[in-house]
Amino acid sequence: MELFENSLAPKKVSMDNYNMTHLDELESEAIYIIREVAAQFERPVLLFSGGKDSITVFHLARKAFWPGKIPFPLMHIDTEHNFPEAIIYRDNLARQFGVNMIVKSVQDSIDSGRVTEETGVNASRNFAQITTLLDAVEEGKFTACLGGARRDEEKARAKERFFSHRDDFGQWDPKNQRPELWNLFNGRHRIGEHFRVFPISNWTEMDVWQYLKKENIEIPSIYFTHEREVIERDGVILSKSPFLTLKPGESYQTRKVRYRTLGDMTCTGAVYSECYDFDDIIEEVSATRVTERGGRADDKRSETAMEDRKKEGYF
Repeated sequence: MELFENSLAPKKVSMDNYNMTHLDELESEAIYIIREVAAQFERPVLLFSGGKDSITVFHLARKAFWPGKIPFPLMHIDTEHNFPEAIIYRDNLARQFGVNMIVKSVQDSIDSGRVTEETGVNASRNFAQITTLLDAVEEGKFTACLGGARRDEEKARAKERFFSHRDDFGQWDPKNQRPELWNLFNGRHRIGEHFRVFPISNWTEMDVWQYLKKENIEIPSIYFTHEREVIERDGVILSKSPFLTLKPGESYQTRKVRYRTLGDMTCTGAVYSECYDFDDIIEEVSATRVTERGGRADDKRSETAMEDRKKEGYF
């Protein structure tokens, strides 16, 4: 499977008639930030989930260091409740590009007693990822973790800087962040502290889809319409999986769905859709009034669910 068909080599542009599009500007900003990470931090890592945003950041990182290789590893915090399509994509990408893909398992954290698995019909391993991630950061002595979060995703995300400081417990204080003026980023940190860095913070969901189309980037098939057995619970369309417990009266129905965001199968909702290519998705997203995380059951647990997780060390 060819995940990135287009050449990353810089294109020759005539300066006599050169106007950057908004995607060109966003790309340039993101590449600048990725290069700043490589320059300022001794041990960065790129957090990779197989979702569209982390795929975009990976593609930008390849461009940032072309024709050389990306000078840092990728890391996936695997709950083992992921969609199979995302795992297949992750493994294909690692093979195709020869990248160092570090995989850390939430199941290992559970088996070692580091975390306690939730129980019940709405159980999820989403919160359990925090301990696995922080342990992996400490083990790898990573000083910066690049991620694909965007400010338009959710109100807690909107509070993030490009360079988001984490203390020596891996925690985030949204009221105590460093100013970022004129694209000057302060990556200074004490031993044990690290940063989360978000190169595509200023991108929207629409920007990501338009960029994926423009760059002709292969993404997991789950993002396009397909038939799947699902149930609808509390307004969230959940996929059939070995990890989902049915409530009395619930039964699976085969429907045409796709996913706008990827996470655990137990909490990531699908949308009913008829989108078979990038153009269909761009048209659908332009008309929707529901955010892409509007179907995430983990964000519906409380008004501050995402912010509470982030303060503890979540992505």
